[in-house]
Amino acid sequence: MAPCDTEEDSMLMAHPAVLSDLIQQYEALTALRAGEGDESARRRLADVSYTLCVATGTRDIDAALVAARHRLPGARPLDDSLAAPSASAR
Repeated sequence: MAPCDTEEDSMLMAHPAVLSDLIQQYEALTALRAGEGDESARRRLADVSYTLCVATGTRDIDAALVAARHRLPGARPLDDSLAAPSASAR
């Protein structure tokens, strides 16, 4: 096996299905305002946020969401349209 040339080459990449599931969980929890809920809801939101950050190699949830969305099927390089609400959601 050849040595890794860059840090990115050595980073494990989460499967797109895992990223999609984490994004859906995060969006559901934030829609339910879990951050303002009981301890269990806040803990779940924190866990999902942390997992998204680890899975994408980022340190904050906004960057993690953008990175995760860029790794989903259909995402285009240099396209941040997935980070914005779709026209049908507005």
